[in-house]
Amino acid sequence: MPKNSKVVKRELDDEVIESVKDLLSNEDSADDAFKKSELIVDVQEEKDTDAEEGSEVEDERPAWNSKLQYILAQVGFSVGLGNVWRFPYLCQKNGGGAYLLPYLILLLVIGIPLFFLELSVGQRIRRGSIGVWNYISPKLGGIGFASCVVCFFVALYYNVIIGWSLFYFSQSFQQPLPWDQCPLVKNASHTFVEPECEKSSATTYYWYREALNISSSISENGGLNWKMTICLLVAWVVVCLAMIKGIQSSGKIMYFSSLFPYVVLICFLIRALLLNGSIDGIRHMFTPKLEIMLEPKVWREAATQVFFALGLGFGGVIAFSSYNKRDNNCHFDAVLVSFINFFTSVLATLVVFAVLGFKANVINEKCIAENSEMIIKLVKMGNISQDIIPHHVNFSAVTAEDYHLVYDIIQKVKEEEFPALHLNACRIEDELNKAVQGTGLAFIAFTEAMTHFPASPFWSVMFFLMLVNLGLGSMFGTIEGIITPIVDTFKVRKEILTVICCLLAFCIGLIFVQRSGNYFVTMFDDYSATLPLLIVVILENIAVSFVYGIDKFMEDLKDMLGFAPNRYYYYMWKYISPLMLLSLLIASVVNMGLSPPGYNAWIEDKASEEFLSYPTWGMVVCISLMVLAILPVPVVFIIRLCNLIDDSSGNLASVTYKRGRVLKDPVNLEGDDASLIHGKISSEMSSPNFGKNIYRKQSGSPTLDTAPNGRYGIGYLMADMPDMPESDL
Repeated sequence: MPKNSKVVKRELDDEVIESVKDLLSNEDSADDAFKKSELIVDVQEEKDTDAEEGSEVEDERPAWNSKLQYILAQVGFSVGLGNVWRFPYLCQKNGGGAYLLPYLILLLVIGIPLFFLELSVGQRIRRGSIGVWNYISPKLGGIGFASCVVCFFVALYYNVIIGWSLFYFSQSFQQPLPWDQCPLVKNASHTFVEPECEKSSATTYYWYREALNISSSISENGGLNWKMTICLLVAWVVVCLAMIKGIQSSGKIMYFSSLFPYVVLICFLIRALLLNGSIDGIRHMFTPKLEIMLEPKVWREAATQVFFALGLGFGGVIAFSSYNKRDNNCHFDAVLVSFINFFTSVLATLVVFAVLGFKANVINEKCIAENSEMIIKLVKMGNISQDIIPHHVNFSAVTAEDYHLVYDIIQKVKEEEFPALHLNACRIEDELNKAVQGTGLAFIAFTEAMTHFPASPFWSVMFFLMLVNLGLGSMFGTIEGIITPIVDTFKVRKEILTVICCLLAFCIGLIFVQRSGNYFVTMFDDYSATLPLLIVVILENIAVSFVYGIDKFMEDLKDMLGFAPNRYYYYMWKYISPLMLLSLLIASVVNMGLSPPGYNAWIEDKASEEFLSYPTWGMVVCISLMVLAILPVPVVFIIRLCNLIDDSSGNLASVTYKRGRVLKDPVNLEGDDASLIHGKISSEMSSPNFGKNIYRKQSGSPTLDTAPNGRYGIGYLMADMPDMPESDL
């Protein structure tokens, strides 16, 4: 070693900071300016850098108060009205207990992998749906906008259903319930039962005439229904107040809105099991019809239900997971929420068919009593011989078994004359086979069953309060799927955007509270979401598996979770799920093409439903809904492909972070605290190695390099000194 090298080494040692504590304590104003500065990362090759580190400091992104609050939010979003009034109907229609097998298989093949995928990208990139897909590929940025459009369409009519539930909830504080009996009409001479109600039923009449005051077709708008308009306004005010502070406000409400439905379902199940006929309903529900299970239609409907039950493609799942910590175990969350959703559907199915079994038993007893009187009259008139009636049968207190015995005997003896007798078989299975779903289940069949409950107003209040909470939980996720991406992208104030969004949705939603509004709800439900969401989720899968790269994504997951996910997901995301989704899309398009577009209209004179086709303008609206929902995908793709937007202008493809991570060129930070530091391609940066890098205090305005993978991404100053052997230091 040269003679004066010890002197040089000593001088260097005086300047070298030997501990992180010393380094931090000697940060000067340039470091402070650097930490306060902004960085706009818009270089495509920088995508493999850690988005989390940048987003950790990005304007203090909100976070969940606890893991429980987050799980309840995801459960509240995924568990909605469809679990109560769609799943039981599909289960009954598609083979009873045998339907659960294809549903479980498709939950494992489509549901959990795609749910895990959405949770992962949201948590990894920490943006809403627009920011996530812009980050993966700006050309696919339209996926996020399409999700927002679909969310807005769904929110428009979904909150109308909450408004209907609020109306029934407000009318339930009466004894007897207002839909318990048909109303009487008085004229100058006498009093009679309302003909429309007499031809249908009390609950059916109340739903169509008292609640909706429905018109006879979609072309007859009939003006606004003011009762439902007020209920819709209340529903949007509740949603707006709950969402105005984002997850800080909605997260606290989740404790009630997500848990209360389970309390009600369990109470209903216990109460229903104590009623006559409930076991018949449950037995009918879970009796497997294995021959039906092999039909392709069953698998298509099961796949569609799995798809929508988990809220895939809406953006709400991504939005909620974007507020998680980077190391959260989202794989556990995906499996947990998926199975909670499944078991909730099974619980709701038990409740629905226990209650419908009780209702069928009540109707069956009434049917047997009426037909027994008819048999007694026919015996007295001589149409039926007394000799064929078994001696032990007492028609004053006849049991269901005795009645069916007599009915079968009369049918055999009077084989040719039997149809003219107009006797009813009165079998409980026939009543349970009347498949009811949607509003028909909630507002007609279930309400009729509750009129036979002891203390029926209490159960009615509980039921419709449960529907309100189920709807609100899903609405929170849907609105979050709109608000979060827009706030992340355009940097607008969340409070102002929430108010504007809710106000605009209420104004547009007035078309659903006309007298013809129920038909528009059917139209939006059939055409605004199904195909667009399928396309969105297919593109999401393709974006992650083939554009971003499935191998790279698996490495990201290993880095984020701390363990490598099972290779099962690799094959699902790369091969099985895309093929299954494409098959489902083709099947849905074919089914939509084969099914005539139309709606069930309530005909007042007949007091019954009648299928009507949409008018020409209605068909235009149906097609427009599908086109508008998916239009952002090709529009954004063309804009990016043709470079119609300058990427350097801080546009939608840019990812903006506060406090920089990397430095591209030597920068003098003293003069401008607000200077923008642009991203540097990762291949140009020196790899950080804390065993070799030398840091020193800044003097003057030195040339800077970075330690790009630092915990807080601050990039401390490196010594500006000539190269020298490592041993000399």
